[in-house]
Amino acid sequence: MSRLKKTALVIGAHPDDPEFGAGGTVAAWSQQGWEFHYVIVTDGCKGTPDASQDACLLIQKRQQEQQSAAKLLGVHSVTFLGLPDGEVQADQNLLEKLVAILRKQKPYAVFTHNPEPLEFRRPGGRPHIAHRDHRAVGQSVLDAVYPVARDPHYFPAHHAAGLTPHKVREVYLWGSPQADLRVDIRQTLQLKLDAIVQHESQISKDHPKILKARRSGRPSYEYFRRIRISL
Repeated sequence: MSRLKKTALVIGAHPDDPEFGAGGTVAAWSQQGWEFHYVIVTDGCKGTPDASQDACLLIQKRQQEQQSAAKLLGVHSVTFLGLPDGEVQADQNLLEKLVAILRKQKPYAVFTHNPEPLEFRRPGGRPHIAHRDHRAVGQSVLDAVYPVARDPHYFPAHHAAGLTPHKVREVYLWGSPQADLRVDIRQTLQLKLDAIVQHESQISKDHPKILKARRSGRPSYEYFRRIRISL
């Protein structure tokens, strides 16, 4: 990484998506001088198998869990857009919200979901159907990055609020079958796992996959499809 300080946005559909998708990279690059910010699109109100769970209390809990996880990884801020869980649409409403954030934060890089229907966690892995919110968020982020946030005639009311056009330089998609970047997270794997288990409403610290990852001495990586955007 360059010694020049760079800013990155991680945009996830639900609380916990940033940690699963890019937590190790966020921690590693933060230690190298990057400044990370999170955007969480939904309220996470449907993230439980318990039909008796009060939705309002779950929203509050998931936000608290996300704040705790982000703090562990060195993230500077978390913004919650509060859209209903499971109901995200790649529409003008979401697009405008994302463009406003891009124009305000002016990130060098953006991390988000692969928008394709079949999501792969890593090259050669088993495919599975991506959550509809993941697909909608991934597509909306790509649309916001290019060309909407860049071009001044999109959402001209932003100018009155001091939100000037911005050109993102790089996009990193997690869960892509066309991943072309492997980030070594051996030094930050424990931080990633510690952050994941902050989401105790979603996963236990004694979950078999968490225990296996903690015990493993093998190299650990996160995979992304990197898209460089010309100026």
